[in-house]
Amino acid sequence: MQIVAKALCCNTKKLFSTLTHSNLVSHYFSLLHSSPNPIYLRHLHARLLRAFYLYDNVILSSKLVLMYSHHKKLYPEAFSVFFHMPHRNIYSWNIIIGEFSRSSLPEKSIDLFLQMRNITNCEVQPDVFTLPLVLRACAGAGMVNLGILVHGFCIKTGMDMSLFVASALVFMYVTFGKILDARVVFDEMPQRDAVLWTAMLAGYAQREEPMLALSVFREMMIAQGVEELDGAVMVSLLLVCAQLGWLKQGKSVHGWCIRRCLGLGLCLGNALIDMYVKCAALCHGHKVFDKMPEKDVISWSSLILGYGLGGYVDVAIELFDKMQKQHVKPNGITFLGVLSACTHGGLVKNAQSIFRMMKDYGVVAELKHYACMVDCLSRAGLLTEAERLIEEMPSQPDAAVLGALLGGCRVHGNLEMGVRIAKRLVGLEPETIGYYVLLANIYADAGRYHDAERIWEITKHKNIFKLPGCSMIESRT
Repeated sequence: MQIVAKALCCNTKKLFSTLTHSNLVSHYFSLLHSSPNPIYLRHLHARLLRAFYLYDNVILSSKLVLMYSHHKKLYPEAFSVFFHMPHRNIYSWNIIIGEFSRSSLPEKSIDLFLQMRNITNCEVQPDVFTLPLVLRACAGAGMVNLGILVHGFCIKTGMDMSLFVASALVFMYVTFGKILDARVVFDEMPQRDAVLWTAMLAGYAQREEPMLALSVFREMMIAQGVEELDGAVMVSLLLVCAQLGWLKQGKSVHGWCIRRCLGLGLCLGNALIDMYVKCAALCHGHKVFDKMPEKDVISWSSLILGYGLGGYVDVAIELFDKMQKQHVKPNGITFLGVLSACTHGGLVKNAQSIFRMMKDYGVVAELKHYACMVDCLSRAGLLTEAERLIEEMPSQPDAAVLGALLGGCRVHGNLEMGVRIAKRLVGLEPETIGYYVLLANIYADAGRYHDAERIWEITKHKNIFKLPGCSMIESRT
């Protein structure tokens, strides 16, 4: 630290004697931009305070705010620098609002926007770069009503026709689940760029509307052409292929990415793994995983879940062990995949150990994790332990949890428990035919055909019917 401070001091003395004020500002701007760590940045900050009135220079102080944020020192360092500035222009406000909108404190971004409107007395007006940041903050904070009000402000000021603002509005409404409102904004735009097209395409893909997403993609191809297709579009297309189970089309997208040299970044690599896993092409997904230069918890979890649900017990557990050795912290999806693998393999002790391990990683067990554990215990015939686990749950069990136990009662012929659980399930979902079928089968297996017939009569009286099963296959032609 002392070496850095002395070096800065010596360099500053030499500079003052040779550089004009404008050149000095340019030089310090370059030093701020290339600051390697927070320690260096703090020393440079101190040197700037001694050299001249830092906070009077909007350019340098704004750059200092930005660099503190880049070094994960947004609050309080960057925030403090910003409010020490006696003069702030729209560039300064946009920096601080934007950095908070992308942080874990999006509410602060909205507070700053409101402060800008109140403090500046209309001296600084929001522009087409400010409002997208505020809309992003509203989406991140889950403030639906405020987001709608900001949309109204955009219309009032005439900035709703800006491509930057329109793309942010589509993103916000998609985040809120208001896909129809997002489409209205999209349709009202007289001109559309690649970002707006991609925002609408991604919105449909994320909200599991694959056919509408494909419709937007076709329109985009006609309007924009192939040259506008980038990694973000490919991620959305892969998500659509995964939802529809289109392995052939997914492979085509993968091939296009290779030909365009898009590489295997985290987003694209994870989308490819997800597509191959959901299309039951685990070997292809694993090859993509192995080729990725960087992997995160999503990469590991997607592959582990795929192998777990597919019944490849050894591979799923081996991947989980490798993930821990590489110090990647597992999340809820990771544990769900490993628990599913243990369930398919009948590894009760492993499942119990992994279930307890969730607390060590700070992962709160959800209903789907309890459903996996109950299923694992029930398949092994440990029905009493499974029911005890249900009773010890911090929340009320859902149909998946109780259904797993009911299935175990059917397999192991526990009539008393099966009837008790079936009644709870019918109370939860009285219109689901599957629970009546299981209960009737339990009675039939026990030789109580009269009770089984009574259950079928109840379903007829309630007009509940079992829909015929169907399958979808992909043609090779």
